[in-house]
Amino acid sequence: MELKDFLWSLIIIYICARVMGELAVRIGQSAVLGELLAGVLIGGSLLGWVEETETLKLLGQIGVMLLLFEIGLESDLRSFLKVGLSAALVAAIGVVVPFVLGYGLALALHLPQLQAIFIGATLTATSVAISARGLFDLGKLRTREGNIILGAAVLDDILGLVTLSAIIGLATAGTVSWLEAGRTAGLALLLLSVAIAVGIRYSHLFSRLVNRMNTRGALVIAALSFALLFGYVAELMRIAALVGAFAAGLVLARTEHQTHIAAAIKPVADVFVPIFFVLIGAAVDLHHFNPFNEQNWPVLLLAGGLTLAALVGKLVAGLGVTGAQANRWVIGVGMLPRGEVGLIFASMGLTHRVLDEAQYGAILFVVVFTTFISPILLKRAFKGS
Repeated sequence: MELKDFLWSLIIIYICARVMGELAVRIGQSAVLGELLAGVLIGGSLLGWVEETETLKLLGQIGVMLLLFEIGLESDLRSFLKVGLSAALVAAIGVVVPFVLGYGLALALHLPQLQAIFIGATLTATSVAISARGLFDLGKLRTREGNIILGAAVLDDILGLVTLSAIIGLATAGTVSWLEAGRTAGLALLLLSVAIAVGIRYSHLFSRLVNRMNTRGALVIAALSFALLFGYVAELMRIAALVGAFAAGLVLARTEHQTHIAAAIKPVADVFVPIFFVLIGAAVDLHHFNPFNEQNWPVLLLAGGLTLAALVGKLVAGLGVTGAQANRWVIGVGMLPRGEVGLIFASMGLTHRVLDEAQYGAILFVVVFTTFISPILLKRAFKGS
């Protein structure tokens, strides 16, 4: 790819992502949804303005690492875990039930076991960012329901990332080995556990190092290097690099520079993250959703069945609330959006050839639908409480 072609692709991606993201925000939706739709618009199915290249793909991978680094950096696990058993039970139900429903549906449609496992896993995660945004807009972020939703969503993300690492390990091996899945999941849990322990005990060392630096950009470069290092270690351990980036965020969340790092990293993430989401949208082949083509009916059936499984699987998670009174319907609705985490799952499935383009499109439909419908239902749920 020549430099002029690369530059033109970036110009198209950035302009379309910003325009569509702005439109999405103005109608009360997440900017992520707009960036995703921008990718569909300029991808091969419609305008054909952007084609995924290895260079763009690598930039997108850096973007997803920065996104997970941000999520880890802004995750206050101690605060969320104060809601205790309720958040843990909601998270557990919100992972197990959607996985079982998605896995069972895929097997019922005669898909291979590895694809069935992956499809079930894509339904497990909850978007912390979108759930938090919806609660904030309604002024309900600090309610008991809000604390449970956010606490459970953070736990969902951790469990989801561990599951994703295990499945990528299976995809790399090419066979379904529960021993290999357990090994990969164990390594991911070990990395996250060590990160949390290190963050609590030794995070002050990072602050001490940064305080001695006087050069411009020292803080953001140090933070980025730390995130990339953890991603590199994760890759050496044969687990997803984004798990390492998330773990790095958890460590630096304990430092005195957390607020400054979060502020400094956002402009950097704003450069790379839209590339990831636009490329995800560009990979969608809309021809698979033509209902007048009989060959598309299995894909449409999969998309409809997975959407129902995604809705039911998270709504029943509200039943995990114990102790003090809380609106279980509100909590279930707040767990609905898959958002950026679901998109990461779908993208990894396509990248590692676990999913074909049709199945990828079906999962993408589920992600977009749950992301779109959640703020609407959440507002109505709080009104009825």
